[in-house]
Amino acid sequence: MPGRGRSSFTKRQKEHTRQQKQRDKAERRSQRKTEEPLGTTSDSTELDLDELQKHAAEQAALFQMGDDDGDISSLPREPQRGDTES
Repeated sequence: MPGRGRSSFTKRQKEHTRQQKQRDKAERRSQRKTEEPLGTTSDSTELDLDELQKHAAEQAALFQMGDDDGDISSLPREPQRGDTES
């Protein structure tokens, strides 16, 4: 069976390129898995959270929130409808 013709050669070449693409794709997939997985916290998000907590503490200190939670009678009350001032 000498002389199979040009079509057999092109089929083998196509199959070879298809297999090479599959190998490349599998390699890229495995590289993505070994890199940082999605959903993990990075250092930058932890720093952002620390900054937010620090800022919230500063704001609470400015407004003196949480100092005397039990004594809310000292807070001024806004007049509501129906209240008459005497």
